[in-house]
Amino acid sequence: MPRPAANTASAPAERRATPRPGRRRAPWGEWLIGYAFVLPATLVIGVFGLFPILYALYMSVHRWRVRRGAFVGLEQFERTVGDGGGFALFLAGLAAVALGHWLWTRAYTERGGWLRAGQVAAALTLVAAGVALSVGFGSMQHAGDPRFVAGLGRTFFYGAISVPLQIAIALVVAALLYQPIRGRPLYRMLFFLPYVTPAVAGAAVFRAIFSPREERLANTLVGWLGIDPQRWLFEPRPVGHLLFGDLAARLGIELTGIWAGPSLALLVIILFGVWTYVGYNAVIFLAGLGAIPRELYEAAEIDGASGSQRFWAITVPLLAPVTFYLTVLGFIGTFQAFTHLYVMRESAVRGAVDTASLVIFDTFYALNDFGLAAAQSLVLFAVILAVTLLQQRLFGRRALRA
Repeated sequence: MPRPAANTASAPAERRATPRPGRRRAPWGEWLIGYAFVLPATLVIGVFGLFPILYALYMSVHRWRVRRGAFVGLEQFERTVGDGGGFALFLAGLAAVALGHWLWTRAYTERGGWLRAGQVAAALTLVAAGVALSVGFGSMQHAGDPRFVAGLGRTFFYGAISVPLQIAIALVVAALLYQPIRGRPLYRMLFFLPYVTPAVAGAAVFRAIFSPREERLANTLVGWLGIDPQRWLFEPRPVGHLLFGDLAARLGIELTGIWAGPSLALLVIILFGVWTYVGYNAVIFLAGLGAIPRELYEAAEIDGASGSQRFWAITVPLLAPVTFYLTVLGFIGTFQAFTHLYVMRESAVRGAVDTASLVIFDTFYALNDFGLAAAQSLVLFAVILAVTLLQQRLFGRRALRA
């Protein structure tokens, strides 16, 4: 028997009247409870995170020596990085690095006719990125505050050398300490000990080890290798000049400035940073190793894979998220490093170890120019943010896929 027409006509209306699951609007009580839960964290972030940034921005547009002075607009930023063109070109260079990486990976993903064109486009983009970074940095150093811009370059040196060494050594240490060896808890504690040691105490010990006196430990060790005693923390000359200065002079090449590399004093401080954070990174890697299923290693061993093959084919790829996390934190930490740099620097090196954070501190404390220090800190904040976004673009997706 056919259904009545009324029932047929009302069926769509009934379906429309039936509420869809998941579309129910939450009552105001639930909204208030949710906001009440996030309110404490929001207040902490707002008071201790957002408010200092906004207040630093307010200080940077005023002359500020102990007390607030006249409004000067962007004058403090111009004193720091010039008219902004060089700084914008420098940031554009970092963005071009990310674009070149995307073109390169896209070329290998698509292959076919896109492969050669993508490789050429990526190569040209990376060359343009190098030119933009070099010209932008030179423009900032010429038109802005040369001491701050040079400190920014030393900060990049510090991060580019320190972080990869920390990650690589910590990964090897973690892989060794994950094995069932005797005294494993003791070794883990010893490697982690530098991280919990007060930075001032550790820096004082390094100052004694790398003293320019001939009988101190560092000079004794290099003396066994037939190398003359070094001045270490008192040496302002770049490492490139120390190693290849005579050869460069014979070839008519002048090894000076940022292209000559960091000073020997800064390398000693970098070594201190590596010594401090290897243990912390190793502990994080150990946690990551514990999350890797043992069945993968057993299957690879049955297939005849050696220990090094298992390490590179299983351990390293599956630890990619941990490596990415430590890399991001490491670069942020090196850009903000201050305590051990301040303790270990010597006046004899004439600022050869002054990173951006030390320059900001001197501007604030020694010169009492609070407005300029605020502008410099905001520029450093922008650089840290750009470098973090660049790392996210280069390594973030691959790490999350792992």
